[in-house]
Amino acid sequence: MSMLPTQPLIRVLLLAGLSLSMLPACAQQRAPDAAASSAPIATIPATPAPQLVTGLPDFTRLVEEVGPGVVNITATIGPRMARGQAMPQEQIPEIFRRMLPPGMFPDMPGPGSGPRGRSAGTGFIISADGYVLTNHHVVDNATEVKVTLTDRREFEATLVGSDAQSDVALLKIEAAGLPALRLGDSNTLKPGQWVVAIGSPFGLDQSVTAGVVSAVGRTQQNQQYVPFIQTDVAINRGNSGGPLLDTRGQVVGINSQIFSNTGGFMGVSFAIPIATAMNAAEQLKSSGRVSRGQLGVSVGEVTADMARGFNLPDTNGALVSDVLPGSAAERAGLERGDVIREVNGNPVTASSDLPPLIGAMAPGSRVQLTVLRDGRERQLTATLDELDAVAGAGASAAPTRPGERAGSDADANPLGIAVQELDAATRRAAGIGSDEGVRIVRITGEAAARADLRPGDIVLAVGRVDVGSVAAFNRALNATREGQTVMLLVRRGGGNAFIAVPR
Repeated sequence: MSMLPTQPLIRVLLLAGLSLSMLPACAQQRAPDAAASSAPIATIPATPAPQLVTGLPDFTRLVEEVGPGVVNITATIGPRMARGQAMPQEQIPEIFRRMLPPGMFPDMPGPGSGPRGRSAGTGFIISADGYVLTNHHVVDNATEVKVTLTDRREFEATLVGSDAQSDVALLKIEAAGLPALRLGDSNTLKPGQWVVAIGSPFGLDQSVTAGVVSAVGRTQQNQQYVPFIQTDVAINRGNSGGPLLDTRGQVVGINSQIFSNTGGFMGVSFAIPIATAMNAAEQLKSSGRVSRGQLGVSVGEVTADMARGFNLPDTNGALVSDVLPGSAAERAGLERGDVIREVNGNPVTASSDLPPLIGAMAPGSRVQLTVLRDGRERQLTATLDELDAVAGAGASAAPTRPGERAGSDADANPLGIAVQELDAATRRAAGIGSDEGVRIVRITGEAAARADLRPGDIVLAVGRVDVGSVAAFNRALNATREGQTVMLLVRRGGGNAFIAVPR
C-alpha cells in the first residue's frame, strides 16, 4: 500500500484544527519544514467590519395598514367584438402587448357585435374623496371602468384624464372617507432599499411581493420623460397601476412594466416615480391634459473618444447634436457640440437625464443651463416651449442623385474619407440647410471605417466647423493634428450624431 506524502497531510490536519502533538513522531519531525515552506496569504483584521445588514423585514403590519387603499380595476375596452374574428395587433389592449409576447392571443376577437375586450389592473386611492391612480395602459380606449375596493364595494369610475407619455391615468369614484395611501419621496430612493408591491396579478387580489430597488433613473425610448425605478419585485399582468411602497408604507412609484423574453417575470420590473406620476395627476385634474417643457435639442452620450475630441474633463453630460430652428435652445444660444452638464443646478450625467428634467417643467419656465463649449463653462438661460410645438428637423436622407458630383480632391484628407457635394433637392429631402453638408461616398481610412462611418452618411461639421462643400470638408480635416480625435457631426436616418475618429 502506497503512503501519502507527510507534508500535505500536516497542512490538512492543521487546517482541520489538529495540533502537531496529535501527529506521529515522524510527522512532527517534518512539521517545522512544512511551516517554513508556507507563508500566510492573508491576515484577519484586528477590528471586524461593521454589520451592514441586520435582520430581514416583516411586512405584515405594512400590508395590513396599506392594503385597504389598493383597488382592483376592470376596464371594458373599445367597441363590441365579433367572435372568431382576429383582432389587429394595434387593437390588442396595451396591457397585453406590454406584458406578454407577440402571438400570445391569436384568437382574440375583432370588431363586430360580440363581447367587448377587457383589461384588468390595479390602482390605489390618493384622496379620501375618491381619486384613484393607475396606469394609462390599463384604461386606454376604455368605454367603462369599474373600481373594486377590498371590502367588495364596486364603483363605476370616471376617467378624469390619461397621459400616454407618463403612463398615468387619474380616475374618480363617488365615495367619501376612503383609505388614501400616503405618498413618499421617490427622489430619495437608492439602489438596495427594500420595496413592496401590492396588486392583482392574474386576478389574484391583494397579492404582496417584495424586493429591492435595483436602479433609479432608467429611461426607455418610448417614455423618455419618465426616470423609471427598476426593481426585482415580482410583477406580472394585473399588477399594472398598483403601488410600489417603501418600508414606511408610503407610495414611491406606480408599477408599470416588466422586461421579459417570455411574457412572465424575469427579475426586472419598472415603476413610475410617484413624483412624476403626481405631477401628471395634478395637471390631469386641473386641465385634463399634461403639458411639458421642450428645449428643442437632439442629444447623445459623451464617450471617452468624444471627451478627448471636445477637450472635456470627463464623459458626463448630454452632447448636443442638433438644435431645432426657432426653438428655446436656439434662442438661448445653444450650439451643436455643446455639452449640457446641469439644468437648474441638477447634474446631467448622461444624455437620458435631460428629457425628464426638462419635461417635468411647465412651458414658459426659465431654465438655467450649465454648458461646456470649447473646454470652457458657460451659463445660458432658456425659456421652454411646449413639447411638440416646435417642428422636427426633417426627413431621412435621399439617395445620391445624378446632379451630385464628387470634388477632384475628394480623398485629399488625413482620414481617408471621400465625399461629394449635395444638390438642393437632396438637402431639402435630408432636412438640412441650403449650404450644409457633404455626402460620404467612399472610406479608405482604417480608423474611419472602425468608427462606423458609412457611405451615404452626410457630414455636417468637423468639430465646430460647419462644412458644405468638398473643399471645406478637406480643409477642416487637414487643419486637425496628428494624434487628435476628430469629431464629425453626421446626419443619418433623419437624425444627427457626433462620431469620434482618431487621426
